[in-house]
Amino acid sequence: MKLKIALVTALMVAPSISLAMGCSGGAHKQAMSCAEGTTYDSATQTCLPVST
Repeated sequence: MKLKIALVTALMVAPSISLAMGCSGGAHKQAMSCAEGTTYDSATQTCLPVST
């Protein structure tokens, strides 16, 4: 019976833990890396050449 309670509790808590850790897809965005000579443009969400 204790095992059943532990399993049910774990299944109930798991989604909360994943949200807290940022596994929800939209909670945190990972920074994009661009090649040398380019910079990230957040408006187009692409890497664009750096103009000097």
